[in-house]
Amino acid sequence: MKKEKTASVPAAQHKRRHWSRDDTELTLLGLPATIWFAVFCYLPMFGLIISFKDFKLVPGKGFLTSLLQSDWCGFKNFNFFLSSNTFGMLLRNTILYNLVFIIINLVLPVTLAILINQLYSKRASKCYQTMMFFPYFMSWVVVSYFVYAFLNPDKGLANNIITSLGGEKVMWYSAPVYWPFILAFMSTWKSLGYNMVVYLASITGIDNTLYEAAILDGATKWQQAKYITIPSIKPMIIMMFILNIGKIFYSDFGLFYQVTQGVPASLYNVASTFDTFIYQALQSRASIGQTAAAGLFQAACCCVTILLANFIVSKLDPDSAII
Repeated sequence: MKKEKTASVPAAQHKRRHWSRDDTELTLLGLPATIWFAVFCYLPMFGLIISFKDFKLVPGKGFLTSLLQSDWCGFKNFNFFLSSNTFGMLLRNTILYNLVFIIINLVLPVTLAILINQLYSKRASKCYQTMMFFPYFMSWVVVSYFVYAFLNPDKGLANNIITSLGGEKVMWYSAPVYWPFILAFMSTWKSLGYNMVVYLASITGIDNTLYEAAILDGATKWQQAKYITIPSIKPMIIMMFILNIGKIFYSDFGLFYQVTQGVPASLYNVASTFDTFIYQALQSRASIGQTAAAGLFQAACCCVTILLANFIVSKLDPDSAII
């Protein structure tokens, strides 16, 4: 009985543990990030009420006063957005493009990461990584100028090659049939290096003794990748998949707006997404409440999709779920 009492004393003391110096240091360390998220992420969420109001500027009043004095309109702004003629097209483009991007950014980076990891020359490996990672740092504004120089109808490199081979010039910015492939290629070109480095970092963390044992058993490179590399990086692959699914209702604004030179009317049906629609609505006479409703619709749908994807993963492989 005495032993039981002495054993229960440390547990009771642990429960009554007071604030320590380590707690203070960790709190001060995390305080800047907490303030940043509070100011730039959570405080602006107050503006979500614009989606439920018929916002009108009151003469002589500021934005906040005008917002509070504006009439509530319920889900009227959402009804306008959801019942618009372009909603189906925007939903189709946004989801289909993102599905293509998710598949490409899952297969190609993993494949390249495995191939580069097999290189014996570390100098060549670093060189390839740098070359593939460099486009990620380029702005879409800069990339759009390169694309325009390549696809310029009059003096573009693509048309010069076509005409030199005896073909006719292609009016690229008036031919929507080519742009799904162009957009998919540009997205892959820009993000391939970043995704590859993420998977390559996971591969380098695998215990080398597993590969040595496989080599002694006569396993080929393909068998090593199939039975060691891919299962070892499976948690990272699933995590990246869940995060990408959580952005399926968002699109890369720079890709769809800058590369297409502002989404011209000829490319509207193949290059318009929710993000370009919201930006163009803000440039027009559309109500700010309607554009805010479109943005809130995106955020709500993305929240549902990432929770749903994580729920499915938790049922199939609980160790790989994020939450």
